[in-house]
Amino acid sequence: MGKYSPLRSYLMAQTGERVPMSFSDIEKLLGEKLPASKQYPAWWSNNPSNNPMTKEWLAAGFQTESVNIAGENLVFRRVQPGSGTSKGFGESAQAEIGGTPTRHPIFGCMKGTLTILPEVDLTEPVEQYWGKVYED
Repeated sequence: MGKYSPLRSYLMAQTGERVPMSFSDIEKLLGEKLPASKQYPAWWSNNPSNNPMTKEWLAAGFQTESVNIAGENLVFRRVQPGSGTSKGFGESAQAEIGGTPTRHPIFGCMKGTLTILPEVDLTEPVEQYWGKVYED
C-alpha cells in the first residue's frame, strides 16, 4: 500500500460523478503535506507516468478537472467505474499500477474470421521485381 493509496480508496467509495476537493482535504486524507510540485498544473495532469498520486486517482476511475492552483482546489471527475483510463488499444492502466497484467478485452476478437489458404506465402513479394530495387 503506497502513501497515496488512501486517495484511491476515498475516491472509489464516492458515488457521485464529481468529487470536489481542496488540497488541504487531500493532505488530511493522506496524513501528510502534498509535495511542493502541487503548485504546478502538470502535477495534476492525467498522464499515468506523471507521478505516483496520478496513478491512484486513475486507478479509482477518476480524472482531474477544474484544477485551481491559486485557490488550491480541484474536481475529480469519474470517467469509468473502477478503471484507470478510458479503454483503448494501448496497454491497460492495471499494468502500470502493478499486479498481474491482463489481456485487453478486445484481444482475440477477430479469431476465426479470416482463413489463409495453405498455398499462400505471406512473405512472398507481390511484384516479381520487388527484390530488385537497386541495379546490380
